[in-house]
Amino acid sequence: MDLIAHLRAGLPAEAILTDPDVTGSYAHDMASFCAAGTPAAVVLPRTVEQVQHVMRTATALRVPVVPQGARTGLSGAANASDGCIVLSLVKMDRILEISPVDRIAVVEPGVVNAVLSRAVAEHGLYYPPDPSSWEQCSIGGNIGTASGGLCCVKYGVTAEYVLGLDIVLADGRLLTTGRRTAKGVAGYDLTRLFVGSEGSLGIVVRAVLALKPEPPQQLALAAEFPSTAAACEAVCEIMARGHAPSLLELMDRTSVRAVNALARMGLPDSTEALLLAAFDTPDPAADLAAVGALCTAAGATEVVPADTPAESDLLLQARRLTLTALEGLKSATMIDDVCVPRSRLAEMLDGTAAIAAKYDLTIGVCAHAGDGNTHPTVCFDADDPGESRRARESFDEIMALGLRLGGTITGEHGVGVLKKEWLARELGPVGLELQRGIKDVFDPLGILNPGKLF
Repeated sequence: MDLIAHLRAGLPAEAILTDPDVTGSYAHDMASFCAAGTPAAVVLPRTVEQVQHVMRTATALRVPVVPQGARTGLSGAANASDGCIVLSLVKMDRILEISPVDRIAVVEPGVVNAVLSRAVAEHGLYYPPDPSSWEQCSIGGNIGTASGGLCCVKYGVTAEYVLGLDIVLADGRLLTTGRRTAKGVAGYDLTRLFVGSEGSLGIVVRAVLALKPEPPQQLALAAEFPSTAAACEAVCEIMARGHAPSLLELMDRTSVRAVNALARMGLPDSTEALLLAAFDTPDPAADLAAVGALCTAAGATEVVPADTPAESDLLLQARRLTLTALEGLKSATMIDDVCVPRSRLAEMLDGTAAIAAKYDLTIGVCAHAGDGNTHPTVCFDADDPGESRRARESFDEIMALGLRLGGTITGEHGVGVLKKEWLARELGPVGLELQRGIKDVFDPLGILNPGKLF
């Protein structure tokens, strides 16, 4: 009651939720196997000053704070801890500025990715990061987890588009980092430090984002392969020859068959891997022809290029349906996010298939093949304790495989609760010590998203 009284001293009544039936719906994101606690309250601020009041209250009373966006994350980073304040930023959803001259947008953290993309498109501009949940996920959440998307192979991830931030620190002070200029190297790059920090260092309340000129509409092709090794060879050749696709995606046989069963797309049962490539260059047809030839040389049994953007959308539909199709195979899924060097992609996919066989599980893999980011999706029956245990063990083996191949445990989903043990293995003792030291500088009381990352 003391906490609620302190919060009410600086917040409107409608901004504070305490009904357990309501607050419970804010307890977790979309990750499996991640514990979530019971929040003491959920706060939905609309202003920077209200966020500052929440953090001053939390510091005074030593109450943990869990920042949240749209809760579309897949690592448990937004999961509540017992007795915490859940700080949901979805009501701070204004686009404050779009500048075609400076090619920037200034936004609040609750702005939905797709809303921003459409708004800047009206000015002939383009915000490239496009997570698959772009119709729901928020910019603040994208910044917190350093999100990626289908276009990363050409345009890069969220971190490359965050120029500056306004951040409310654990004690309520407001920190401004970065710039709104095209260049700037003054001091340590604190902006980049906050991107991917999963709300453990401060609360993002405003972001300056870089924009690009809107590219031409892309054209795509689909190539069917008799093996994942052949498809991965084509990926390596495409990149080694200097091509710059706007999209380069791969689906394994499990994913292809799941999509076939869901949407009856007519892909042959002999397809062991499907490669999708797209270009948004001035002459995409010529680029597709060159890539199609490389696919054929690598062993593709069929290459189908699109002639129009509408045909491209039809070809790319299979990739968009992958997760939905895999979710239909069992009652639960765990989506891994292991990124490996492109040259080791075939080993990653073949190794994942061996792990699926070892644990007698269905594991479908779709991948942002152009940047080596794989998404093995473990399908299992959540009501079967044995199958659930095997699912978790297979998940860990997939991460171990990625590290052995010179990769990383997460390319774009973040660490959260799900992978914090694995983060320690990837960083090593010296790296872990330094990162914990950074956390202590920004959050000496340990109240910001405790239990996440490490």
